[in-house]
Amino acid sequence: VLFFVMGVVKTCGSFTELKKPEMALKCFVRFILAQAAVMYGMELMTALFRVAQGMISTIMDSSGLADLSATTLPTIIESVGLIESIPLWAITLLGSLFIWVLALVMILTVYSRFFKLYIATAFAPVPLASFAGQPSSSIGVAFLKSYAAICLEGCVIVLACVIFSAFASSPPAIADSSLAPATIVWNYVGELIFNMLVLVGSIKMSDRLIRELMGLG
Repeated sequence: VLFFVMGVVKTCGSFTELKKPEMALKCFVRFILAQAAVMYGMELMTALFRVAQGMISTIMDSSGLADLSATTLPTIIESVGLIESIPLWAITLLGSLFIWVLALVMILTVYSRFFKLYIATAFAPVPLASFAGQPSSSIGVAFLKSYAAICLEGCVIVLACVIFSAFASSPPAIADSSLAPATIVWNYVGELIFNMLVLVGSIKMSDRLIRELMGLG
């Protein structure tokens, strides 16, 4: 109601102008549409979310993630002795620590996106009510763009995971079995950490990518 009153005050120069049938009908229709948007705001938000969820499902089904095979290191690594295995333990321990930290950052980033969705959905009635007034309708438009950007961030995250899986499933670092076992493991762990750094960076800048590519957010 407040947005509606503010819109009427700013768009109508006097009360006499509001008595015109076309102006009164225009204000009435805008108020009814804004009231419907507020009442069915949850349905509107979930509909936008289902569209983005369908896009994510299509990407995952088309990417063939289920058909990827596990990476197997050369059998020469299994035949190393106790002394030769010490560098392997050091490399894998250090690499697993970096991978654990990067995975934690990635999980926190993805979960923060879900929290943004929940908060935006709960806050939706307030910006949607701004459609009741013509001057304040830009608030609602900006909110819908931001909400669509949050939903589309999931597509960027899934695409980044698909690209990472394609690189991680067949790393060229272990293709040469003539190298020393420590060198093979070091090359594999280093390449895996590099790919995970690119993955985490892509996930963290997903909002920026959506904003630059589609003008949302």
